[in-house]
Amino acid sequence: MNDPEVEKIFARWRRRIFFTLWATYGAFYLCRVNMSIALPDIMREFGYSKADVGAIGSAFFITYALGQFVNGQLGDKLGARKLITLGILVSALLNISFGFVSALPAMVAIWGTNGYFQATGWAPSVKTLANWFPPRLRGKISGLYGSSFQVGNILSWLLAGHLCMHYGWRYAFWAPAAIFLLLGVHFYLRCRNSPEDVGLPSIEEYEAGRCVSPAGDEHLGFGFTLRQTLGNPRMWSVGLASLFIGLISYGFLYWIPSYMSEVQGGSISDVALRAIIYPISGSLGALVAGWASDAFFGSRRAPVVVIMSILSGAFVLLFSKVPGTSPALATVYLGAVGFTTFGAHTTMVTALPMDFGTRKAASSAAGFVDSLGYLGATIAGIGTGWLVDNYGWSYALYLWAAGAFAAASVMAALWGYTPESEGYM
Repeated sequence: MNDPEVEKIFARWRRRIFFTLWATYGAFYLCRVNMSIALPDIMREFGYSKADVGAIGSAFFITYALGQFVNGQLGDKLGARKLITLGILVSALLNISFGFVSALPAMVAIWGTNGYFQATGWAPSVKTLANWFPPRLRGKISGLYGSSFQVGNILSWLLAGHLCMHYGWRYAFWAPAAIFLLLGVHFYLRCRNSPEDVGLPSIEEYEAGRCVSPAGDEHLGFGFTLRQTLGNPRMWSVGLASLFIGLISYGFLYWIPSYMSEVQGGSISDVALRAIIYPISGSLGALVAGWASDAFFGSRRAPVVVIMSILSGAFVLLFSKVPGTSPALATVYLGAVGFTTFGAHTTMVTALPMDFGTRKAASSAAGFVDSLGYLGATIAGIGTGWLVDNYGWSYALYLWAAGAFAAASVMAALWGYTPESEGYM
C-alpha cells in the first residue's frame, strides 16, 4: 500500500506531465501540417505541379522516418526534456526560413530538414508516458494522448487557412513558428522524464506499493533497445502495418485540402474549415480505440486495429464515389475515415510500442514503428501527386484504401497477443 502523501504527489505529477506532453506534441503540428494548407497557394504562385509539391512532402516524410528511428534510440538515452526542446527550437527556425524562399530545391531542402527535427517529438513522449503510467492504463492514456495531434492538426489548419487568406501563404509558416517557440519554453520548464527525476518511486515500485526511490531511469544500452525493436518480430509486424496505414493517414493529411479545393471548390480558408472534420473525428477515434482495447479486449490492441483499418478502407472507397456536388455527404465520409484511420494509427504508434518495447525501450519502439509509418507517408506524398497528375484523384484514393486493408491483414496475425502484466522492463 502506498503512502497517501506519495499517491497525492504522484497523481499531481501525472496530470502535469500528461497535459504538458499533450499540449507540446499538439503544437508540433503547427509547424508541420501548415504545409498542406499552403500548397494550393504555392502551386498557383509558382506554377508547380502536384508531383513538384509532392516532392516537398516526400522529403519531409523521408527525413522524418529516419529521424524517428534515430531519435527513438536517443530518446531512451537522453530523455524527452532535452531532445524535444532542441527539436522545437530548430523546427521553428526552419519554418521561419521556409517563408522566405521561392525556389523548389530550397523548399525541398528546408522542409526535408524540418522533417528530421519534427521527429524529435513523438518517440520521447511515448517513453515519458511509459515511465509515468503502467500497462493497465496505457490503452486509455494512449487514446487521450493521440487526441493531441488531432487537436494540433485542427488548430494548425484553421490558423494557416486564416493566414493564407488574409496575409499570404508565407505567414502560415512565420506565425506558427513564433507560437511554437513559446510552447517550447513552456515544455522545458514543466516536463520531467520520469518519477525518479523528482524523487518519486519508479512506476514498477509505485504499482507494487513499495516507495523506495531508485537511482534513476537508467539507459540499458543501445544493444538492449535495438534488440527490443529490430530483434523483435512483433515490432516488425506492427511497423509493417504502420507503413501501410501511413498511406492513408498521411495521404489524407497532406493532400485532402488540395483534393477538396479542386473537386469541391471554395477558398482555401473555407476548405480548411471543412477539412477539420478529419482530425476532429480522428481525435474521437483515438479515444474510442484506446478505451475499447482496455475495456473490451483485455488490453489487446490488435483487434481494435484490425477492425478500424478494415472500416477505414471501406469508408475511403465510399468517399471516392461521392460527387463534387454533394459536399455534405463527402464531409460525413471524411469524418468516418478520420475516426477509423486514427483509431488504428494512434493505437499502433502509442500503446503497442509501450506494450512490445517495454518502458525501457518505449522511445526506440515508438520511433521504429512511426519511422516505417512515414515510409508509407513518403509514398503517399510524391506517389499521390504522380497518380493524380497522370490518372486522376480516384486512383490516389484507391491507393490509400489498399493501405488500410493491408494494415488489417498484417495486424490480424497479432490478434490474440496480450501484453505481459509486468511489462515494465
